[in-house]
Amino acid sequence: MKIGNVDIKTNVFLAPMAGVTDKPFRLICKEMGCGLVYSEMVSAKGILYDSKNTKKLLESDEAERPVAVQLFGSDPEIMANMAKKIEDLPVDIIDVNMGCPAPKIVKNGEGSALMKTPELVGEIVNALVHAQKKPVTIKFRKGFDDANVNAVEIAKIAEKNGAAAVAVHGRTREQYYSGKADWDIIKEVKKAVNIPVIGNGDVDSPEKAKSLFDYTSCDAIMVGRGAQGNPWIFKRINAYLETGEILPLPTMEERAEVAVRHLKMLVDYKGEFIGVREMRRHLSDYTKGIMGASAMRGRINTAESIEEMESLIKEFFLK
Repeated sequence: MKIGNVDIKTNVFLAPMAGVTDKPFRLICKEMGCGLVYSEMVSAKGILYDSKNTKKLLESDEAERPVAVQLFGSDPEIMANMAKKIEDLPVDIIDVNMGCPAPKIVKNGEGSALMKTPELVGEIVNALVHAQKKPVTIKFRKGFDDANVNAVEIAKIAEKNGAAAVAVHGRTREQYYSGKADWDIIKEVKKAVNIPVIGNGDVDSPEKAKSLFDYTSCDAIMVGRGAQGNPWIFKRINAYLETGEILPLPTMEERAEVAVRHLKMLVDYKGEFIGVREMRRHLSDYTKGIMGASAMRGRINTAESIEEMESLIKEFFLK
């Protein structure tokens, strides 16, 4: 499929997730067959003020392309200028976060709070489209709350102002990540616009992925929490969509190999102190649902060296 002028091999994407979708994790997901990866959300003001942390979030690798960088902010002029500023980076799509439910983001009128001001949504998209040459997309929710369900309106505004695609998470901001995602709203958005629609919400298996495609007729799907500790989901979804075959779950040996490699990539990228500590969160996901995981997490959360962490991974998965 194509988003603007960007060719994408498979229509199964990795959702942007703060604290999760850094470069090492994106590279692993890309190896597993993910069609498009998204950065963690990046503050437009962070780019403006030349924040060191923001620079790290913007780093990408040629091997993960195509890659989308997700910006958040609420000032159209700042958003546009910062998109222009990063135009020469090796990224392919500029995405705007209009779905983050975090209180500190919403309090600033950013993330999902933008859904309460549809006119501003149009101004932001228009400004970004005209400031630089990369395709502009937005990711938003069903609505801010059940009394304000306006995903269709937001999608139409985005299309009118030049957005190349929209991604819809079938929950309101009020829901955060609880309850069941509403796929009907994704279907409604798909019927309402002519640009590609990416469906998001509750895809944690090949069967769910196919069901979302079949039910909504969306052009692509986005996997978020279902990919945490489970990058194999992309390979398994692609196989099922192409052949109808359900590939087996990864073996313990495969889990150990990928987890150790993930650990080493994180340490190489962020240094041992930060890499080991960030791997604690990822290992909590890698071990989820496996007997003895709870006890092992207690030990993982006290590991401080790469050697100790690698030893625990092998002990758990290869026992």
